[in-house]
Amino acid sequence: MKKIILASASPRRKEILKQMGVQFSVLTGNCEENPTKTEPAEIVEELSRKKAWAAAGLIAQDCIVIGADTVVAYENKILGKPKDEEDAVRTLEMLQGKTHQVYTGVTVLERKGEEWIPHSFSERTDVTFYPVDGQEIRRYVKSGEGMDKAGSYGIQGYFGGYVKKICGDYWNVVGLPAGRLFYETKKSGINLRG
Repeated sequence: MKKIILASASPRRKEILKQMGVQFSVLTGNCEENPTKTEPAEIVEELSRKKAWAAAGLIAQDCIVIGADTVVAYENKILGKPKDEEDAVRTLEMLQGKTHQVYTGVTVLERKGEEWIPHSFSERTDVTFYPVDGQEIRRYVKSGEGMDKAGSYGIQGYFGGYVKKICGDYWNVVGLPAGRLFYETKKSGINLRG
């Protein structure tokens, strides 16, 4: 079986792959995360490709590289990681009581000899929050849990208690659409579990 490399330092992506029974190593390369695309699905695919290729450039053996990028969008506007606590509060106040989208792009590179075979896709999940009052939002932001996450929250933690509805893949919101990843790699003849 070929070695599997995750081109991401995200603890959430690492945890998802571990839970799914994938044995892998982590290797990240340096890449500019300045997208040239404008649509959220295109942006995450482009950034996942950049991350995967940056790691692949450091590898000289046959292996499989998985790159991923996640963004949160509301009314087609990208909501990145918060700059500070006030930015996180503004973002969560905007999202409370409404539906937003989470997009994750994934690129799988398979090296065969001297050639890398790329495959990219993106997944979208709609997330709807119940109304959340300002005091609850500020308490959450003070916890620091959402400060390193796109959209200023983590669905798998405290703020998950405000989720009214999810339409799509839960794991996609956490950071890696595991079911789609297994489906796409299987179609390409890759067994991530060996």
